Amino acid sequence: MALHYHLIPVTPFAQNCTVLWCDATREAALVDPGGDTDRLADYLDQQGLTLARILLTHGHIDHAGGAAALASARKVKIEGPQESERFWLDQLPDQGRLFGFPPSAPLTPDRWLAEGDTVGVGAETLSVLHCPGHTPGHVVFHHAPSALLIAGDVLFQGSIGRTDFPMGNHAQLIDAIRRKLFILPDETTVVPGHGPLTTIGAEKRHNPFVADARYR
Repeated sequence: MALHYHLIPVTPFAQNCTVLWCDATREAALVDPGGDTDRLADYLDQQGLTLARILLTHGHIDHAGGAAALASARKVKIEGPQESERFWLDQLPDQGRLFGFPPSAPLTPDRWLAEGDTVGVGAETLSVLHCPGHTPGHVVFHHAPSALLIAGDVLFQGSIGRTDFPMGNHAQLIDAIRRKLFILPDETTVVPGHGPLTTIGAEKRHNPFVADARYR
């Protein structure tokens, strides 16, 4: 058995929606379906995958804007983020108007997630880490057997998430990256919310915002 993933950039912000699936069961999860829901649904159908749940890292419109429509159409539940993210999910309509996105109603997930929780994708299990700073309730998803981290807008190739939005906190973000993500194996693949893949080892050594000379 194994967990597979495929990235589909969605919305004008080119947000990396991640399709996760278990090869044993063909059950899938969508992480951060911010928009372009027809494209996401078409990919699932073309690959013969059954959507079992939707996972959200945080409540920004480019990550969460399409979640409710997909959940309703596919009769699945939405899990995540952490409950502090209610602030952003309640403001999805305002976010949509501000950035010119299609209308999106306020969203309350079926399950809030917290540090130490797990989520299932078929026969596979991912761990949940609460990594605030970009937003207060941001979570990331780690699959240790695959050395895979779905990082949302916490960590990017050579960069980190913005902290100048309401309720952002730069010190919290740096602390979460160094204490929770940099303890993962160096070979861990990082799927960021935008842009190319990277690894934990590469960011520990070269990321100008969080790199540490001890790792070089």
